Amino acid sequence: MTAANTARSYGWVARLFHWSIAVLILTAIGLGLYAGSMPRGTEAELQAIFATFSVHKTVGVAALFLAVLRILWTLTQTKPRPLHPERLIEHFVAETVHWALWIGMVIMPLTGWLLHSSAPGGFSRILWPLGQRLPFVPEDAALSESFAHFHETGWWVLAALIVLHVAGAMKHALVDRDGTLNRMAGPADRAPEPPHSVSRSFLPHALAAVAALALWTGTVIVSAQAPEKADAPVATTAPASGWVVQQGTLSIEVKQGGSPIQGQFSGWSANIAYDPETQTGKVGVDIDVTSLTLGAVSDSAKGPDFLNAPQFPTARFEADIQADGASHIAKGNLTIAGKTIPAEMPFELTVDGDLAKAKGELQVDRRDFGIGASYADESTVGFPVLIRFDLEAKQQ
Repeated sequence: MTAANTARSYGWVARLFHWSIAVLILTAIGLGLYAGSMPRGTEAELQAIFATFSVHKTVGVAALFLAVLRILWTLTQTKPRPLHPERLIEHFVAETVHWALWIGMVIMPLTGWLLHSSAPGGFSRILWPLGQRLPFVPEDAALSESFAHFHETGWWVLAALIVLHVAGAMKHALVDRDGTLNRMAGPADRAPEPPHSVSRSFLPHALAAVAALALWTGTVIVSAQAPEKADAPVATTAPASGWVVQQGTLSIEVKQGGSPIQGQFSGWSANIAYDPETQTGKVGVDIDVTSLTLGAVSDSAKGPDFLNAPQFPTARFEADIQADGASHIAKGNLTIAGKTIPAEMPFELTVDGDLAKAKGELQVDRRDFGIGASYADESTVGFPVLIRFDLEAKQQ
């Protein structure tokens, strides 16, 4: 068997690429589905999920590089002539599926790597000594979520294409019995001889490529329609408090597997009473724990081993405000997962007429609230949790 393709059969290089990529893609799909279905309660279970996703990502990156090499090799090769050139519709469908598979075997692992690169904070690592993130891709939670939507939608498309491809091969083997499989899987000398009078028109190939591109463009559009999570806080509804939040964020940061990972609460409200002249006041913040998003571990973070959102859906910070030199400090109590501890949050405050801007942060130890009690060390989840806020408020 020669390395190059012939009009009758694929060469051993094309065959090696074909079967290697097929095994890698099917493995990556299987690992992704398996990791998504794994239990995620104990530390050992969470570590198993991280390890499985690491293998999934590594296999995906390997498939990406091989797919690029295969496409470059294919561009230099003669393609075996069709055995049934008179079957125009069948030939067009087969060409479209082939083009769509080539696009999919590049775009799916690539978007997985983009998702990996843009995810803020910690992630399951790609198992290789090279860099983890693609260059020029910012760490951005919204961007990562967009890639995640496409990756989750796109695998269904890729799976359907694989099914169509296999179904076509089975038709040739079981219905037509024309020896087509020998072109890619059997001895080259047993591959059937194609008709010699086949004209090589560029148009059908171009139309098939356009149809395949349209399929993946539609996948992008469909995935972009996924419901977006609210990214703005719930402003206070109590004007009697003196100041009403106009906009802002409430976020947390914790180390996962030694790397920082950031999350955000989309539902919270603040009642603020503050006198700019005396620089004193009071604040009460209610936080909807169920609104937390924390990357791939959002559900685990809200589960019974951590925040236990079903039993304790609301956290609260209640404090007195006072000046502390050039800045301010809120001294009071923080209640999370049903446990209350004293807490002090320093923050910066600027007041311009009836508008105010404030931002600050508070570090707590998750063990003080009984959060993650079964995670006795920091190998999986760190002890410190950094709570940050940044808001604008208007005086009533």
